[in-house]
Amino acid sequence: MPSSDRIPGLADLRRGRKRRSSKPPETAPGLFDEARTASEAEPQAETARVWTVTDLVSQVRTLVERSYRQIAVEGEISNWRPAASGHCYFTLKDRDAQLSIVMFRREAALVRFQPKDGDAVRLHGQLSVYESRGQMQLIAESMHQVGLGALLAAVRELKERLRREGLFERKRALPAFPRCIGVVTSLQGAALQDIIKVCRRRHSAASLLVYPAVVQGPRCAETVTAGVRWFSAHAERADVVIVSRGGGSWEELHGFDDEELARAIAACAVPVITGIGHATDSTIADAAADVCAPTPSAAAELVTAAQYRVEERVDRLVARLHRAGRYELLRAKQQYGRLTVDVVLEHTQDALARREQRLDDLGQRLQLATTYRQRAYSVRLTQLDSRLTRHRLDLHLARRRAALESLAQRLRQSHTHSTRAARVRIERSDLRLEALNPLRVLERGYALVYGPDGTLLRASNQIVRGEEIVARLAHGRIEATVTGRRDE
Repeated sequence: MPSSDRIPGLADLRRGRKRRSSKPPETAPGLFDEARTASEAEPQAETARVWTVTDLVSQVRTLVERSYRQIAVEGEISNWRPAASGHCYFTLKDRDAQLSIVMFRREAALVRFQPKDGDAVRLHGQLSVYESRGQMQLIAESMHQVGLGALLAAVRELKERLRREGLFERKRALPAFPRCIGVVTSLQGAALQDIIKVCRRRHSAASLLVYPAVVQGPRCAETVTAGVRWFSAHAERADVVIVSRGGGSWEELHGFDDEELARAIAACAVPVITGIGHATDSTIADAAADVCAPTPSAAAELVTAAQYRVEERVDRLVARLHRAGRYELLRAKQQYGRLTVDVVLEHTQDALARREQRLDDLGQRLQLATTYRQRAYSVRLTQLDSRLTRHRLDLHLARRRAALESLAQRLRQSHTHSTRAARVRIERSDLRLEALNPLRVLERGYALVYGPDGTLLRASNQIVRGEEIVARLAHGRIEATVTGRRDE
């Protein structure tokens, strides 16, 4: 492929930036340059001028706005805060510094993309000073994405659209003991060799079926999609499919951010595992796959995990940890070996000074927050005390106690009345029962006459002459013999 058709990588972008920055920058004279010129032109006064804060900040603002009228600055958006008025406030930062930015409503409405934290942008505007805070800020008039920002935005939009469709929701488990492993990758790439080594060491009984594909450049998405669809159409040929390639720049991995490839992976008849780039790389194909591995070797390890002994895996991880530790130790020695005592001391003092300033700022904020809380609690306590005074708990208790005593008195009266009424009803019942007692009739001279069989006699024809009868009197009994009878 000719060099003119190659997609420029990050290294090319950096080299171009270095070539552009090799020329001495032509900048307007700065604030301190004007101050130095003024100090050289005028004789030094015997007594230094005493400034008010307002005058000093206003003078600095005038000098800054005069020196930096129209400038362009690049950086990364942080702390993006759109206001309800339409104005936008955020911070533009790079690795070592940050700058406050304000973009007013009219200019913000002309921005052609939706800014958010992390976007790399180029701003054009005027440098100024916000007098109320004494803070330097850039009043932005336009904003544009730089570098890979626009392409990244398109990828993010595509990924979000596929996510809303539910394309990333179906996740299938990998087969524990695959007999054949399908691989979609380049035949000349190191990724294939890594997969072969891992499978040979961990699962030598499994066979590999490789579909050759282009994993970089314009034909990447087309050939990889064809490989996934081939394995889906021949599901009996492989139990699982690995889509992989080695590490590279974002542009080199961009072929795996294709919509057709993502849909082919999601619709594949067999489980798909991706091992694209390194652990920090993430593509749309990774999101659509059933399992996403950080590297091609890791993908092969996940496929053969059931065959691999736990002891060997632990030993391997320990060995990798030792190697990484030795590498980090060597890198640290090389990094800190170039530092002198003076440089370390200077950096340490500067860091301590910044930490002390930060500590003072936090202490002041803590004091203000504490004072505010104390005032709020004092107002709340006063309100509660006022409400408690209005309600007078002792009066409430006295009213409740009086009501309770009244209820107790009514209960006692009701009990006494009920007892007295019950006693009267019992006495009346006794009188009625006594009046109905048959023995009281006998006391008036009557008698109850019983026949020989003990039956109460009510007529004379119930007895014959010669039978014995018994007469029950009020007091005692009389036994007699019937000598005659008269039926009336």
